[in-house]
Amino acid sequence: MKNNIAQFVKTNPKKLLLLSVLCILYYFCLPQVLFHSPTATVVESSDNSLIGAKIAEDGQWRFPKVDSIPFKFKTCILQFEDAHFYHHPGFNPVSMAKAIGANFSAGKTVRGGSTITQQVIRLARKNKERSYLEKIIELVWATRLEFRYSKKEILKLYVSNAPFGGNVVGLDVASWRYYGLQSHQLSWAQSATLAVLPNAPGLIYPGKNQEHLLKKRNRLLKKMADAGIIDKTTYELALLEELPQKPYALPKIAPHLVQEIAKEYRGQRIKTSIDKALQNNVNRIVEKHYDRLKQNLVYNTAVLVLEVKTRQVLAYTGNTPTTKEYQKDVNLIKANRSTGSVIKPLLYTAMLDAGELLPEMLVPDVPTQIAGYTPENFNEDYSGAVTAKKALARSLNIPAVRLLQSYGLEKFRDQLNYFNLGGVNKSADHYGLTLILGGAESNLWDLCKTYANLASTVNHFNETSSEYYTNEYVEPVFYKDTKRDFGTKKIEKNNLDAASIYLAFESMKEVNRPDGSESWEFYDSSKEIAWKTGTSYGNKDAWAIGVTPDYVVGVWSGNADGEGRPNHTGVSSSAPILFDVFDVLPKSDWFLKPLDAFVETKVCSTSGYLATPICPSKTISIPNKDNKIRACKYHRNIQLDSKKQFRVNSSCADLSNTTTESWFVLPPLMEFYYKKTHLNYKLLPNFKNGCSSVDTSPMQFIYPKDGSRITLTKGFNSEKGELIVKLAHSKKETPVYWYVDEDYIKETINFHEVAIQPIEGKHKITALDALGNASVIWVTIE
Repeated sequence: MKNNIAQFVKTNPKKLLLLSVLCILYYFCLPQVLFHSPTATVVESSDNSLIGAKIAEDGQWRFPKVDSIPFKFKTCILQFEDAHFYHHPGFNPVSMAKAIGANFSAGKTVRGGSTITQQVIRLARKNKERSYLEKIIELVWATRLEFRYSKKEILKLYVSNAPFGGNVVGLDVASWRYYGLQSHQLSWAQSATLAVLPNAPGLIYPGKNQEHLLKKRNRLLKKMADAGIIDKTTYELALLEELPQKPYALPKIAPHLVQEIAKEYRGQRIKTSIDKALQNNVNRIVEKHYDRLKQNLVYNTAVLVLEVKTRQVLAYTGNTPTTKEYQKDVNLIKANRSTGSVIKPLLYTAMLDAGELLPEMLVPDVPTQIAGYTPENFNEDYSGAVTAKKALARSLNIPAVRLLQSYGLEKFRDQLNYFNLGGVNKSADHYGLTLILGGAESNLWDLCKTYANLASTVNHFNETSSEYYTNEYVEPVFYKDTKRDFGTKKIEKNNLDAASIYLAFESMKEVNRPDGSESWEFYDSSKEIAWKTGTSYGNKDAWAIGVTPDYVVGVWSGNADGEGRPNHTGVSSSAPILFDVFDVLPKSDWFLKPLDAFVETKVCSTSGYLATPICPSKTISIPNKDNKIRACKYHRNIQLDSKKQFRVNSSCADLSNTTTESWFVLPPLMEFYYKKTHLNYKLLPNFKNGCSSVDTSPMQFIYPKDGSRITLTKGFNSEKGELIVKLAHSKKETPVYWYVDEDYIKETINFHEVAIQPIEGKHKITALDALGNASVIWVTIE
């Protein structure tokens, strides 16, 4: 045998060369990639359900290659197109001979003899005009295709690229467009209908060719019944099913997520972490509240739901079902908008972490002016003094601004870099103290990410041996199989420690809930949620973000064009949506207290500062770190006479016959507002007659502040406006005498306010009470 081959090689070198060339040409004749047509971006939920798609760049609904072919459709397509598919080498000589004979007899093409493999080649060659040469090329390529791919893969290529009428290409799209179903949900009749279409895709147009299409479908059903593939009952029921009458729209459950995915994965099939049932629930909630909000001409809302443990996106609703006029296609989850108050908890946590704040410390809530900036509370009222945690729960602006000034604007601005908040990209000087009230912009994605990272920090600290992860602060993901790597364990915190975060969440849990949910804590079914609202200047942006150990829910509502609306706030507009979303989420347990991150200490039970020997105290848990909190400054010992009616001192009494008591005393300005809402607050008793007071002044100016520069505006009649000067007195019934530049103005009792019209320049304003106490400020009129 070897000798014969050697002899053939020697005697027929040209034939051998020709044979080698033909073999090489045959091997390389088939392109490595058969189909170059662009495909649609297909987005699926975590259970592999279609939640949205973006049409291919050539305007065709062509999905990426299918992963599998449903049994019913595979059976129908093989019975209709190529019953011997699994037995031929790419072409069927018998079928080809029969087709040639039939077409020759009829004088036209009445029957095709192409196998599915040949049809794959024809589709890949863009259905070039039929000719003998084209037929030969198809036949050669078909046999080559059989060598390269398995029968299963060839069938997938056909099912993915076969035309189904109009701009519908492939089974997956056809099943959605004509039946509104996934391909594996198709019945025998539906599968048979779609199986006959690639052979004549023009038949599917609604209202046209229905009789012809029906006959083709029924012939296929009868063929399968006769072959015993389907039983008689199935066959008879299938004959009764109607043909599709109109195309269905593809699902649009998360259109804005599809937009985002298409930016990076255009033309691919992407499986996401979206929980389809939850996504549908969130969409319904948004739609319900859209009907409510648009009555106030508020047209846009976005909701994001994250799972804390995995950082996966569970629901992604980028906008309301509004119209193009109101920019329904804008993805507001990624839009930077004024943050309002939603970053206040970050400052609160940072100060706890720095040892500069305790939850029950009293912070001033009084009229404030800092370098010309005058913050106001949302309700335009003052508490005088309020605990830090209540200031956060009530979202008071003045305490937040004063705390930011105390903590350090630059330090806090630098700390925000750690959270990687999109939109917060300018210097501390640019934002000023308004940073804490919405002077900066960020987006729902980054804010939810930040709160998820904080929640995870507490969870991981409790799950490990009181340790932190090096890569705790990670981006959320919306891909099903993507797992976040949190890095390795370490003792040192990343940015904020677990104890401080836990205390912040405890304070956020006390935020007053929307109308109808005020008594939530008295119901067993209620969910413990740390949450915060925010409202930007001009009522343009309404935020609500809620956190549990398992989930983070973020809501933004407003108008995409930035128009503000009256009464559009985080509490009234976004909070109801937030709690409706939490209602459809599984109930979470509350955060476990990170015990190893705490240490016990004694604080004054009234002021919240570190306890002193003269103030009532209690033991609380605080973050275990260097503490910069001062001892209580609001308690002091006073001497009272034997009847405890008057204060005395050595100038008027024998101190051995007096009583010493600890008294809670606030500065005059804080006291002025504090006593209005704290009826148990006791003013200092008066000194007994004959005693000389050594107290500090009981008076304090409310407005203006010492050193202020003021411009008096003119009224409608061009007259210069007045400067209203206000004073707080610990005993408001005491007469106060007013002077401007040593000139007497007037006397006030109870309400210490005067209106003056000083000329331009620097002026001295003096208030003198009937007890001889004086207070002086200087102002410059410009």
